[in-house]
Amino acid sequence: MENSCLFCRIVSGEIPATVVHRTETTVAFRDIDPKAPTHVLVIPVAHHADVVALAADPSAAADVLATAAAVAEKEDLTGGFRLIFNTGRDSGQEVFHVHAHVLGGAPLGPMLAGQ
Repeated sequence: MENSCLFCRIVSGEIPATVVHRTETTVAFRDIDPKAPTHVLVIPVAHHADVVALAADPSAAADVLATAAAVAEKEDLTGGFRLIFNTGRDSGQEVFHVHAHVLGGAPLGPMLAGQ
């Protein structure tokens, strides 16, 4: 755990979050500024700064994907969902603890703004 990491502090329970799914290795919680009717963040319990770091731990990466799939099922996203990993400042990553955005519940439109 990184003491200054917002998501590590959520994992530890120091900062509250609306948890929708938890495993031994992952936590999924509602985004506080949702961009779709369903917007859940899925994080590994272990701190990995971004998806590149997560890829170095294939087991943790698989757990994040499995949890994302479980969240989509639990949230009844039968029409489909989008799974997004932002990596680095240019992508819009704001919290440097890898996280997958599970978005759905309505048609999401084009992948990138202005397209």
